[in-house]
Amino acid sequence: MSLLFVVKEGFSSIGRAKLPAAITVTISFFALVLLGLFSTVSLSFFDVIQELRSRVELEVFLGESVAESQAMDAVRQIKMLQGVQDATYVSKDAAARIFAHDFGENIVTILGSNPLPRSIKLKFLPDYAHAESMARIVPKIHDIIPDVDIRYNQAFLGQIEQNARLFTILTGGIGVLISAGTVVLIGYTIRLAMYSRQEKIRTMRLVGATGWFIGAPYIIEGALQGLLSGLLAAGAVYLLFDQLLFMYEPEVYKVMQPSALMIYPSIVVLGLLLGIFGSALSVSKYLRVVSKR
Repeated sequence: MSLLFVVKEGFSSIGRAKLPAAITVTISFFALVLLGLFSTVSLSFFDVIQELRSRVELEVFLGESVAESQAMDAVRQIKMLQGVQDATYVSKDAAARIFAHDFGENIVTILGSNPLPRSIKLKFLPDYAHAESMARIVPKIHDIIPDVDIRYNQAFLGQIEQNARLFTILTGGIGVLISAGTVVLIGYTIRLAMYSRQEKIRTMRLVGATGWFIGAPYIIEGALQGLLSGLLAAGAVYLLFDQLLFMYEPEVYKVMQPSALMIYPSIVVLGLLLGIFGSALSVSKYLRVVSKR
């Protein structure tokens, strides 16, 4: 019976304070929409970073003293190194074909011979395609085959990592600010609701009602406000991405669509959790103040 009363009170509390609840839901809605859009862009950015990392190559140029059999054995050993996705041996003839494809000229025709060196091209798993991992792998390659010249775009890797760190700090900070603002807003509304019913709460405490019994309806009220804000925000983000963006920028939509599919349910859950957290903090603080009187 007490549980039924708590749930009923939680739902009816919104009806008693329609205007504050409507204002809270509206502002929380815009905050969650902003957070959803920002999160989608952020996830898409990290997908692009992972794609760039997967394209990073390290090239091992073999010296003339390296025999063909030694080169093939080195390829086999290099493939076993942690983080290496693939290692491909490029012969002098293959290097000439790559040159002809890239520049449209036959190097043998131009120079009369093929001066291009043999090499081994390495591709890495995205989590290992960063400067620190490369620095660890280079000495291991030298241990496997000493007579080599190793080249990779260190500046490009450093730029990727710098941008990734900066964007992580930026997105994390903005996400925390928006979430904290939503929690404070919902908590403030719940506290107003409790102050407006302080005589009823005082009476309930006098007859022996527990803090949980008094506060639970207000936590349910905050959860409902957060859930409603989350549902509306998820719908708005869906319209923006899956309707407008798909219609006007289909190429951008293809990049962001996988991230957006993750964001829709996340916004709903986040709205619910922020509502519960904000109202629980407000209820706890109010009951502590009341108990000291």
